[in-house]
Order: sequence, then C-alpha cells, then structure tokens
Amino acid sequence: MQGRQPYVLAEIASQPDCWSRALDSVADAAKILPDSGERAAIIGCGTSWHVATAIAVARQVAGLGETDAYPASEFLTSGARPYDTVVAVTRSGTTTEVLDALQGLPRPVRKVGITADAATPIAEVADQLLVLDYADEQSVVQTRFATTVLTLARAHIGHDLQPVIEQARAALAADLDEHVLNRAHYVFLGHGWAIGIAREAALKVQEAAGAWSEAYPPMEYRHGPIAVATENSVVWLLGNAVDSALASDIRRTGATVISGDADPQAELVVAQRVAVTTAEIRGLDPDRPRFLDRSVVQAGR
Repeated sequence: MQGRQPYVLAEIASQPDCWSRALDSVADAAKILPDSGERAAIIGCGTSWHVATAIAVARQVAGLGETDAYPASEFLTSGARPYDTVVAVTRSGTTTEVLDALQGLPRPVRKVGITADAATPIAEVADQLLVLDYADEQSVVQTRFATTVLTLARAHIGHDLQPVIEQARAALAADLDEHVLNRAHYVFLGHGWAIGIAREAALKVQEAAGAWSEAYPPMEYRHGPIAVATENSVVWLLGNAVDSALASDIRRTGATVISGDADPQAELVVAQRVAVTTAEIRGLDPDRPRFLDRSVVQAGR
C-alpha cells in the first residue's frame, strides 16, 4: 500500500454523490423492487446481509408488506415461508451462497438481483436486475455499494434521504474524535432498522482494523454484554438508539460512550472512517484485510 491512499478512503468519500445518483433512479427502481403488499425476502452475505436486515425492517415498519432478511447460506434451510419476491444483494454477482439460494427458489417466486456488475452469474439466475455499477468498488471492504443500495431502498420505502446526504457530507468533513481511534473494543447499538447498521459498523471495524467489535439492540446490551465493557471500550449509540439512562449505565463501566444524533446511515460513514483510520494506525491495509477476498466463491461450485 506504500505510495498510495487506500481505495476505500475515496470510496467512503464518494458516498453522498452515489446516494444522490441513487435518488435520481428511484422511479425506475420501483418497477423492479417489491410492490406494496408483496411478501418479500431480502438475502445477502456479510455486509449485504446487514443491509438486507435494515431494509427488511424499514419496509415492514412502513406497512409495505411482510419482509424478512436472511443470510443467503441459511435461506433455503430456514423453513422460510412463501414469498412473492426474493431480492438478493450482491456487489460482485458471484457469491456462491447467493447464487445457490436463487437457483433453489421455486416458481412463481420473482427473483431480483441488486449488483454492481451485470456481466456476472447473477444475471443467469435472477429474473430482473438493478445494476449500480457507479457504486462498484476496488476495495475488498464494502462501503459505498452497500450504502447506495440502502439509499435506493429507503427512498423507495418513503424515507427522506436528502437530509441524510447532507449529514453524511458533514460527517466526511468533520475531524475524527481521537478518543474513538485505535481502541481495543467497539460496540455499536442500534434500534429498529438501525440494528442492521450497527452490525455493519461492527463488521467494518472487524474487517478493516482487525479489532474486536460487537453489535446489539440497545436494551439488549444490559442483558449480559455490558459485563465486558471496560475503559478500553467504545460504545456507540447510533442515532435513534440514544438513551440517557443506558448511556449513564455504560459510563459506569469506564467505557467511552458516543451518542450520535444524526441518521444512523450518516453515522455509519463516521464508523467507516474510524475503521480505516484505525487500520492505518495499526499498519494494516484496509483494502485487503487478512483472509478476505472480494467475493466468496466456493471451489467446485
């Protein structure tokens, strides 16, 4: 990595522009995404699964229809109920578990793929594709593709994303708090659809920085996990998870508490920056984490 900036830094910085471009395509996407009233499932792996979880909760809470999210590897073995549409989120379009899940679906389930590359095997197993090629990435670590999918889906659901885009621009311009960098232990707490965002923030810290990180719904944190919090911990209450009593309880452990007031998607941008900066402090390459590849393609499949 010597002599160049990590790709992921530019990809993180480009997110507000990608989100704005996604908003311009909501009408076209609406022709492909699940209609109001349809029973839908959203599947993915890793980051894509966390984004799928956020979308599923937001869609169901909005009253648009029963919506579930699954890791693709568990979908066909989970006893899942019948669906009208199954949406697979896959940046590369090559992930074995996603392709297997779509291939195993019976007719007449409609299969939708959201990908960054239409010239990949996802095109052979999906009935329809949403292609966000402008949000593709060079880094192994996903940032802008996943958040652009989230933006498109949230806008289709009815969320107002313009303020979120402005919050993200502010998050990119602000200096990072040195108290949250290069810490031994990170915890992210999110409520409702932001539980998926909390899990994704934790994953970014794991992938890029190789740090111990966890994610929970905020009220669940008292039910055991708080026992391992110490002065070496950062506990981050994302957006709608802010609770003064909980924050007070966490501070008693000695942990640093971050209480955000921006939209959780905008706060994820800060968490991404923390993960990458911590990786650089530790001498790691955030574009190429240990043991990770851009896509998991199982041999012989």
